[in-house]
Amino acid sequence: MLQVGDQAPDFTGLNQEKNRDAIQLSDFIGQRVTLYFFPKSGAYGCKHQACGIRDHWQIIQELLIVVIGVSGGHAKSHQKFVNKHDLPFPIVTDTDKKIMDLYGVRRGIKIYGKTWLDTIRTTFMIDESGKIVEVIKVPDFKNHGQEILDFWSSYNESSS
Repeated sequence: MLQVGDQAPDFTGLNQEKNRDAIQLSDFIGQRVTLYFFPKSGAYGCKHQACGIRDHWQIIQELLIVVIGVSGGHAKSHQKFVNKHDLPFPIVTDTDKKIMDLYGVRRGIKIYGKTWLDTIRTTFMIDESGKIVEVIKVPDFKNHGQEILDFWSSYNESSS
C-alpha cells in the first residue's frame, strides 16, 4: 500500500456514467483530492460512508476539496448508487481492479476454504502537487465525512 510522502499514481477511469467524463487524477493537480476506495456500491458500510461525505458536502466544497470514490463493479450499479443517495461526487468504475492494485488496496480473504482478493476500505488525501499527505487505513464509515473535514481543516492550518 502507498504511504504518506509517496506520489499518488496517475490513473484514468470511467465515472458512473460510463462513456462520459473519464476521470484522470492528473487533471486535479493544483487541487486537494480525497480519493477513497470502497468494496461495493450499496453495501451497508459503503452507503453510510458515501452518504456521510454527501452530508458534509457544503463544507468540503468550501475547503475546495475534490472527492473521488473508486470501487469495482459496473458503471450501472454505481449510477444507481449515486442516483439513489444523491451523491455529488463521481464514483470511478474499476472493474479490472487496476486502480486498486496501483494503490495497493486489495487483500486476500479466505472464507469457507475459498480465497479471493477484496477491496480494503482506504482513503488517500492528496495535496496540490499530487503527493499523498495522509492515508486513512480504517476509515470510520459512519463518520468518514467528518474525518475528511477534520484532516483537511488541520492540514489547512498547518500549511498556512
